[in-house]
Amino acid sequence: MFPKKYFFLFFCFSLALLGCKESKDGDFKYTNELINETSPYLLQHAHNPVNWRAWNPETLALAKKENKLILISIGYSACHWCHVMEEESFQNDSVAKIMNDNFICIKVDREERPDIDQIYMNAVQLMTGSGGWPLNCIALPDGRPIFGGTYFPKDDWTKMLLKVADFYKTDPKKAAEYADKLTQGIKESEQIVFNPTKEAFSGSELTAALKNWQKNIDVTHGGLAGDQKFPMPNAMHFLLRYGYQKKDAQWQNHVTTTLNAMTNGGLYDQIGGGFSRYTVDAQWHIPHFEKMLYDNSQLVSLYADAYLATKNSAYKQTIEETITFVERELMAKNGAFYSSLDADSKDSKNKLEEGAFYAWTIAELKAVLKSDFELFKDYYNVNDTGFWEKDKYVLVKTASDIAFSKSHKIAIGTLQTKITEWKKVLLSARSKRSRPHLDDKTLTSWNALMIKGYVQAYKALKNPHYLEMAQKNAEFIRTTQLQKDGSLYHSYKDGKSSINGFSEDYAAVIDAYIALYQVSLDEKWLNEAHNLMNYTLAHFFDAKTHMFYFTANNSPNIITRKMEVSDNAIPSSNSVLAGSLFQLGHYFSDAKYSAIAKQMLNNVKKDAIAYPTAYYNWLNLMLNYTDTYYEVAVSGPAAKQKIGALQNYYLPNVLYAGATKDSKIPLMDSRFMPDETYIYVCVEGACKLPESDVVKTVEKLK
Repeated sequence: MFPKKYFFLFFCFSLALLGCKESKDGDFKYTNELINETSPYLLQHAHNPVNWRAWNPETLALAKKENKLILISIGYSACHWCHVMEEESFQNDSVAKIMNDNFICIKVDREERPDIDQIYMNAVQLMTGSGGWPLNCIALPDGRPIFGGTYFPKDDWTKMLLKVADFYKTDPKKAAEYADKLTQGIKESEQIVFNPTKEAFSGSELTAALKNWQKNIDVTHGGLAGDQKFPMPNAMHFLLRYGYQKKDAQWQNHVTTTLNAMTNGGLYDQIGGGFSRYTVDAQWHIPHFEKMLYDNSQLVSLYADAYLATKNSAYKQTIEETITFVERELMAKNGAFYSSLDADSKDSKNKLEEGAFYAWTIAELKAVLKSDFELFKDYYNVNDTGFWEKDKYVLVKTASDIAFSKSHKIAIGTLQTKITEWKKVLLSARSKRSRPHLDDKTLTSWNALMIKGYVQAYKALKNPHYLEMAQKNAEFIRTTQLQKDGSLYHSYKDGKSSINGFSEDYAAVIDAYIALYQVSLDEKWLNEAHNLMNYTLAHFFDAKTHMFYFTANNSPNIITRKMEVSDNAIPSSNSVLAGSLFQLGHYFSDAKYSAIAKQMLNNVKKDAIAYPTAYYNWLNLMLNYTDTYYEVAVSGPAAKQKIGALQNYYLPNVLYAGATKDSKIPLMDSRFMPDETYIYVCVEGACKLPESDVVKTVEKLK
């Protein structure tokens, strides 16, 4: 581990920038080269006095030509502290002069370029022991980092810049030596080694992993222990499945506690639906108000499966309201989805303020709700529980509707009618406020997560609109983001697809297409998933380790080619690809696919057991090997109806295949009979006698 932040003030270096140009149009004093970009985050900085440039070959070549340090500042549109640092430092003429005089300044949208973010985040974590956004890193002209940190107050920022610039000028040799050591550390960090031992996975290993997980949970409020709470939807997905399959009441209760706390707390927008990125307290009450597509799509999937497992009507409402939010706030006319909504918006004084769009004063609530205010106040805890700051409140539920109706002696039907009306009038009142900034770029990987969310919602609620939306978005990716050579684009904005796809794009789309096939029975999606996996194997796979690189072999790389292995807010691309290889291996009887999936899991097994919260999706794959995993093939004219009926049950260890006509998919081959629909329950290709009754089939699967 490298020393902490202030140690690095003496080991950091910088690169000079060209002076900013006067704008030739509009009322802006300055306009820099970011004005030519499409990323909303980059465009936010296009009128800074800092002479920002985008990350591209021309900028990197300029740094080498002028032998200047590079200042790389990475963030994203909905990042609150990115905005704070912009206002304090990047909009300040004197600070900008220091940056322009000493550095080539590059702004990076981490969502557009996760490959760049990955490298420099790794560097900052090695240097300081932590990371976050805004991410600020100073590198030599060849891109090798020598100093980094996250948010800096203005005075600290200027002091650091001057010290780093002076250090590089006075001792460039020492700077280069330090860059060599740090770059080597980046190459060696999270290094994956091929595990030559025979693949073997046991229930006792999963039990050991869950014991380690248990050390980090918040028993009272759910989720992981800590002063901040992130939803981590796919981690909860694994625990939901584990508790169900193992009939483990402790983990079932933990998942229920977490889901209830998230949907009742301020993390969830009680008026407009949808989830914020995280809360700043342990109780899930006070959100950091930005809303991300990737969180909401995965949470739809989670609550859909939880509804199937519990039939809790509150989860059904959460699914419906979250999808309504996504379609209202994040959906484009072409069926694609935008990336995020900002945490900040303008308050009544026209000043940007965090949460201004979402929080309420008592006076505002009284004006809108009138005689219903007192009941509303009790229901949503407009008191010390929901108090945020100044005179603002966040709406938080602490009692179920049934419990509240009893304690307040109001009929449950009357209460729920009032709740519906409250939401309607407050949503209308809120719509008149200045809206949060929308990041309107479309990311392939995040859209694929939304496809999966729609699929899971359709399975749970059977709303045909959800299947239509999943198919519409899947077609958008297939016709717009998929190139003729079989590769994917990563981003789309203003009618233009751009940036070569990363392994996260392939992983998410393959997974979504497999899921879409299982509810639609349209083999186009399964075949597209198969084709994309073959492309991924050809361009991202490392034969030495049996893992996948984050960037393709035909893409320009920065310092080193990294692999994404540990699971975070989104599961790692490697864990998702391993899961899809497992599924496709079953569908196509492909021993190579199956072997790679097993080897990938074997490579990370030791770390997954020791650090389960960072390898939850790998543990989900391990559960496929340690418990019985079923293939259910339904063939015949009523295949869609029978598969739909089967999917009314929570059966997480089942892979569905189906056809209403003869199919050449190996799992379905030679099963079709025109006059009868049969259900085949198989394990590793060995099938029981066919069944025609759904309920009897379910009994075999539980």
